[in-house]
Amino acid sequence: MPDPSAVAVFADLREEGLELETLVRDLPDAGWAAPTPASGWTVAHQIAHLHWTDQASLISLTDADGFAALVEEAVKAPDSFVDEGAARGAALPPAELLARWRAGRTALDEALAAASPDARFPWYGPPMKAASMASARLMETWAHGQDVADALGERRTATARLRHVARIGVRARDYAFAVRGLPAPPARFRVELVPPDGGEPWTYGPEDAADRVTGPALDFCLLVTQRAHRADLALTTTGPDADRWLDIAQAFAGPAGPGRAPGTTR
Repeated sequence: MPDPSAVAVFADLREEGLELETLVRDLPDAGWAAPTPASGWTVAHQIAHLHWTDQASLISLTDADGFAALVEEAVKAPDSFVDEGAARGAALPPAELLARWRAGRTALDEALAAASPDARFPWYGPPMKAASMASARLMETWAHGQDVADALGERRTATARLRHVARIGVRARDYAFAVRGLPAPPARFRVELVPPDGGEPWTYGPEDAADRVTGPALDFCLLVTQRAHRADLALTTTGPDADRWLDIAQAFAGPAGPGRAPGTTR
């Protein structure tokens, strides 16, 4: 019997992709060429990157040797392979890019559903189960969708799907310190986030933790995906370690990014 939690995250990933598609499917070519907050990336680059990463995920799920070849390519050009993948897709006519992204999402959805729930699949970081891969894809789809929304002047409605993004952000705490060569705090933090519907808080970590983070779930997700500067968000901390974390938090693998400047988001 399929794991209900995995089925739920697969469905949430589908919904996240569909929501982003509504922003771009009727754009004129000029809209696809609009610059986004990511330097040098247009709307087309953002969608091309998502398609490229979806394809890598599909290969991971279905062709271990093929994915090993992708990793070899990344090792040869660690500073440029992501941008190069986005640039190749962005060079396509918008209608073709949209069709490829749509078909790729469908293929990935089918492969995730067919994957053994206990198997771990290779990635550029640690291997992941299918449900974790879907959560990571949702996080990235949402984050790059924010770039697209900002480029187009659209304000998206936050949904309960942000729970996946928040969970990754909390779990990536130690990574955020490590990628900057800093020791991770020894004690866990308490994180309490108000969900988009204003219901019961999403909570992580021990209730009696000395260091705490509280605030809207949307703001926390914008912070850990580096789509907003901390100064523009309603997040509060207790304790010096939690305060330091909010300056460096990231939910994504790879080098620490520059993030957004204050006053440039929403």
